[in-house]
Amino acid sequence: MWVKCNHGLLDRGTPGAEPPSGAGRIAGSGTLPPRVQVVAPASPLVALPSVAADLARVETTLLASVTTEDSYLTELASHLIRAGGKRGRPAFAIGIAGTRLPEMEPGSDDVITGAVAVELVHLGSLYHDDVMDEATTRRTVESVNAKWGNLQAILAGDFLLARASELAASLGTEIAGLLARTIGRLCEGQILELEHTYSITRTEAAYFKSIEGKTASLYSTACRVGAITAGLSRSEIEAATRFGLRYGMAFQIVDDILDLVATDEQLGKPAGHDLIEGVYTLPVIRTIAAGGPDADRLRSLLGHPIGEAVMREARAIVRESPAIGSSLQVAHQYVADATAALDALGPSEAATALAGAADHLLESVRAIV
Repeated sequence: MWVKCNHGLLDRGTPGAEPPSGAGRIAGSGTLPPRVQVVAPASPLVALPSVAADLARVETTLLASVTTEDSYLTELASHLIRAGGKRGRPAFAIGIAGTRLPEMEPGSDDVITGAVAVELVHLGSLYHDDVMDEATTRRTVESVNAKWGNLQAILAGDFLLARASELAASLGTEIAGLLARTIGRLCEGQILELEHTYSITRTEAAYFKSIEGKTASLYSTACRVGAITAGLSRSEIEAATRFGLRYGMAFQIVDDILDLVATDEQLGKPAGHDLIEGVYTLPVIRTIAAGGPDADRLRSLLGHPIGEAVMREARAIVRESPAIGSSLQVAHQYVADATAALDALGPSEAATALAGAADHLLESVRAIV
């Protein structure tokens, strides 16, 4: 359905993400399937034993939530769950919930159920996204649309969203409404991106608004759900929401930078995909806006469908421009803002790990840029 990144509500009462200035309630237990990568291996958040254990519970509950009497539907709906994933959004929900106490403890069943609901929204979006992109693979396995067909992929994605809504409803009207608004925000963000496909006049404001919806909104919701289900105060819930929103903005900017500077091997997928798809991200927008011969050449290359050779030339222009560094600085500022939001939650083992996870996000690009 929507998310154009491999990784992506903001409650209507929460400030926006403007570019920064400076079936019922279920919860299981078990072990992670061998292929599951919870988050980046070095992330301090997963280094906490209770987080790893809770993510194992998330994995078991994910599979249970999509198991039906129809074995065919179960196979479709569980395909990407069994393929593995980073499970970053559930990890953040669990981490935020853990800030309730000085030392991290296992999350309640409500926390796990909320984390699973958020991840099901993400997975459903991936099913729809692969149909839009005519993708043949996802997470190193054949995509649902390639293996079974577009209709099956669309309906299976809808089923995952329905399951997410059912779980959210079991947690109360606040979380049910939050998840519904999040799904709307994901749609809005993706539509905004489609609206500017192949547009060399796309503005930074349009870019930020799109990524807030299609990516940052779901990180924001993951953190808000973790805070609500853990019983944090209203001020702490708002702080957790800000943290997730700011982190999500940085996450997408870093992802967009990596698409332009990393190799296929480093990414684990074809580099330059955004340029091929006509999605001009922050570094491209800034390279064009800077003017000069390189900007003129880039402008002449883009604005319409392109092949691999043109993509490589355009990528080289952007990669060598100051826009990569300035875009990384924007990501740095969002990470700083996210970390600052954690101050309102007070000192705890979980808050320290969440701040470390935000810093870890930047490490993925530092070694390349």
